Amino acid sequence: MNTYHPAWTLTFFVGTVVLLFLIFRPVTGWFWLLKKGKKVDSKVITEDILKQLFYAEEEQSEMRLNTMIGSLNLREKTLLPILEKMKSGELIQAKKGRYTLLPKGREYALKIIRVHRLYEKYLSEKTGFDKKEWHGKAEEMEHLMNDSQTEDLALKLGNPRYDPHGDPIPTTEGELAPVEGERLAELPVNTIGRIVHIEDKPEIIYRQILAEDIHIGSQIRVLESNNQRVRFFSEGEDYVLAPMVAENITVLIHDEEEIYEDAVRLSSLKPGEKAKVVSISRESRGEARRRLLDLGFVMGSDVRVDLTNPLGDPTAYLIKGATIALRKKQADKILIKKEL
Repeated sequence: MNTYHPAWTLTFFVGTVVLLFLIFRPVTGWFWLLKKGKKVDSKVITEDILKQLFYAEEEQSEMRLNTMIGSLNLREKTLLPILEKMKSGELIQAKKGRYTLLPKGREYALKIIRVHRLYEKYLSEKTGFDKKEWHGKAEEMEHLMNDSQTEDLALKLGNPRYDPHGDPIPTTEGELAPVEGERLAELPVNTIGRIVHIEDKPEIIYRQILAEDIHIGSQIRVLESNNQRVRFFSEGEDYVLAPMVAENITVLIHDEEEIYEDAVRLSSLKPGEKAKVVSISRESRGEARRRLLDLGFVMGSDVRVDLTNPLGDPTAYLIKGATIALRKKQADKILIKKEL
């Protein structure tokens, strides 16, 4: 019995041709995309390794193969060929199982870090992205921007020296501005100062700090510090942190007269109370900061609660003869001194 069907044969032939076209068509074929993806992955892994080695050297810690496997979440068979290529390219060296950067590798690492920190600065100043998203987005962009795009971004931002976390942004020559200050966990009781840096790694600790609503630029006084907890006063609030969390906060010590300890957040102002604006927190950046200034929240301005919301948010404040509604997150970033 003859089972030959021309239509089926034609359908099979056409399907095969289409499949081969999808796989091997120039530039966008699956084969070429997969091949390109492998190349991109190799570049990303190389750059991630360089960053890890740079941070390890900054922290004076060792970086070995097992450490990299864990921190980069890669298998040994994936990592080893890339490490060998990096050694042959004079980016890194390995002695007694310990990997370190060579001058060429350090220069490359600083370029990647420059892109990362500039892009975080861009996100904080020019966009509405939440600070929890900055690091992840910068992690992606650091592998994509070329030198020309990086310098254009730096120029657009005014060549900033520090990112929004207080980390120095490497210059085009690879120079880093100093980070002054001491770790909060190491400060004795009654030390007064200002938060100048919040480390965003590891992410789990950074998120704990964000959850406490602790800001760069905030003035603090240490109330208690021991192996169990670190307690400090800032902007009208008491904060309690585990020592390992406080280790990720850097404080620049100030003289007594440099600190306004009676400055509190506008969100703490109650109906019937009067206050004067002291300053706007450094946490308020870019357009958001300019808007608050335009609305009249400048140093010395009188402010009071005009209307409250039964649901709690927003609250309307009377300032310079105008009623301005602000959400708590916005009011948290305005510092005031209450009048007795």
